[in-house]
Amino acid sequence: MVAKKDYYTGIALAVLATLIWSGNFVISRGVSQQIPPVSLAFYRWTLATLLIAPLAYHQFKKEKEVIRSHWKYLFWVALTGITLFNTFVYVAGHYTSAINMALIGTTSSPIFATIMAVAFLKEKLNAFRIIGILLCISGIILLLSKGSWANLASFTFAVGDLWVLAGALAFAIYNILVRKKPASISAVNFLFVIFLFGSILLLPAYLVEFNITGPVQWNGYLFGSIIYLGLGTSVISFLCWNAALHKLGASTTVLFGNLIPIFSTLEAVWLLGEKINSIHFMSGLLVIGGLIIANTMQNRHRIKQ
Repeated sequence: MVAKKDYYTGIALAVLATLIWSGNFVISRGVSQQIPPVSLAFYRWTLATLLIAPLAYHQFKKEKEVIRSHWKYLFWVALTGITLFNTFVYVAGHYTSAINMALIGTTSSPIFATIMAVAFLKEKLNAFRIIGILLCISGIILLLSKGSWANLASFTFAVGDLWVLAGALAFAIYNILVRKKPASISAVNFLFVIFLFGSILLLPAYLVEFNITGPVQWNGYLFGSIIYLGLGTSVISFLCWNAALHKLGASTTVLFGNLIPIFSTLEAVWLLGEKINSIHFMSGLLVIGGLIIANTMQNRHRIKQ
């Protein structure tokens, strides 16, 4: 049973996380010519580790033995959610189009997570959840295709598409693993440890890339972008997302990832002056409708009144 207050708090946390995360794609596109992908990921997570360290210091001291006893679990969480997920997306941005990245990433990760939640966590999947997922996917396809069958007909898989697919799978695995977080590890300490592990795991690839590309040429825009990624999309969003996972469950929470391209569209209108049209509204209604059906209808019987 899910308490009503926890249910709606989980929704609010998931929406806030996706709102902040949506800026990740805008920034990654903006700095793609200024910094290579592994370096972008390494600086992001290293900064996030430094920012969250003071908050986690006392808990880390108290929970050292628990962390040591669960280091294998923490390794896999860090590898999938920190080291691989966004790094794969950043790499893909150098090889494939935005339509391919968004379509594959936003539709495949919830499907992967739902299948794994049903298979490994024994979460139930009924008609409401299936209908909700299909509506979310339809909304994203409508948005990315701009309502044109020609855009979909010309869709082909490339090397970059496979990188996005790998990233979506990594994030789906992360969502499942987080559900198994030991209760004895506090939320802030959990993030500190996986941020630290993830950064360390990125270090070898970063050194190889640095040896090939040379040092990054820093400027104000790039520096500000790293701060946004390190503080906003890492520390704040992950705290919100992980809390939502525990309140709503993996297969429910990941559906909110479908809001990211909707938020990204609104940000593009606001920040880049792009035009918004009826396709944006229609796709947004499909995604939101899918979320309502998959969550409100699916979980109505699980909420304490």
